Amino acid sequence: MKEVVQSLLAQMHRNNPDLCFEIHFWDGEKNKYGDGEPKTVLKFNTEKSVKRVFSDGYLGFGEEYMNGNIDIEGDFQEPLKIAFDPAFENLKLSLLHKLKVLKNYLATRDTLRRTPENIQYHYDLGNDFYKLWLDKSMTYSCAYFKNETDTLEEAQQQKYEHICRKLLLKAGDTLIDVGCGWGGMMFYAVKHYGVKATGCTLSKQQYAYILEKIKQENLQDSVTVLLKDYRTITGQYDKFVSIGMFEHVGKKFIPTFFDHVQNLLKPKGIGLLHTIGKDTASSPDEWTMKYIFPGGYIPVIDEILNAMGRRKLNFVDVENLRLHYSMTLDEWSRRYETHADDVRKLFDERFVRMWRLFLNGSSVGFRFGNTRLFQIAFTHGLNNEYPLTREFIYGE
Repeated sequence: MKEVVQSLLAQMHRNNPDLCFEIHFWDGEKNKYGDGEPKTVLKFNTEKSVKRVFSDGYLGFGEEYMNGNIDIEGDFQEPLKIAFDPAFENLKLSLLHKLKVLKNYLATRDTLRRTPENIQYHYDLGNDFYKLWLDKSMTYSCAYFKNETDTLEEAQQQKYEHICRKLLLKAGDTLIDVGCGWGGMMFYAVKHYGVKATGCTLSKQQYAYILEKIKQENLQDSVTVLLKDYRTITGQYDKFVSIGMFEHVGKKFIPTFFDHVQNLLKPKGIGLLHTIGKDTASSPDEWTMKYIFPGGYIPVIDEILNAMGRRKLNFVDVENLRLHYSMTLDEWSRRYETHADDVRKLFDERFVRMWRLFLNGSSVGFRFGNTRLFQIAFTHGLNNEYPLTREFIYGE
């Protein structure tokens, strides 16, 4: 098995001569690839850990790392780039593994009954956990960096401003935020644009956090939060926004989602969907699906635009912010490591490793893989008053 690993890594180094790393095996053997000081040392502490990677791909790698059978020293992201090397991508996983992937997907795919438990699995880990590494606004979605030197706090506020401009928000507008998180978008829009905002979440912890903040800031007349599924919301609004929620909808319910968007948005109203997506279809990341986002589904851009078009939701602007999300995740990772001991006290070492891999692996996926972050502005029916150029977005 070692010989297979060595051959594969040698091929990867030929494909990427700038890579410099070491591999340490369970029996003490060490191999170095590249010249100079290695950025990373990848340690296989057991023979089984190598077999798991070859039999189960990233799922096997992730579980073996979580269990301490694989270690990474140095630049954590460097070995994760291997997953996007042609030599690794061309490996054919076993039929048994493919059946495991299908089984996991079927076990966690979204239904109206299952949605709350899938959302709560991820978002109800505790506000104390997320406060450790999110910015002050508790924003858990891609930020918008105007410069590489922007702080996370600045970049998240810039993201909200970017969205508000695309929505053409104005005082008195009614705004519905589907999957509102900890309320960052609503509070920004209310304070800076004078709108009346309504948000919905399935997370009890997020709901409690927003209620307390509404009370603290005396915004009872401007902000309403609902602890309910978006599929049960009625009424019509001037503007619609959904940030980082669409990934939880599930492939089966994409049409249902846009049916409800159409019902919630007034004719000629403006909406914005901020979601992770892909350019082309690819196999699901079974490790993330199993441990981080059960029931999740990353849609292809065609699926989104086609479903919108069939419901008179006319897209007027599509932007890809993938590098912004990689930068956001890198900043989250930095903050997470600063508080790793605090996370360990809340949970355990396996949990610490799991989230370390998730944050770093996601950053690598946006930078080198097929993962994208789309912002799609749209109108309900044709709206010929939407600006002709993007100057209204970028002007001071």
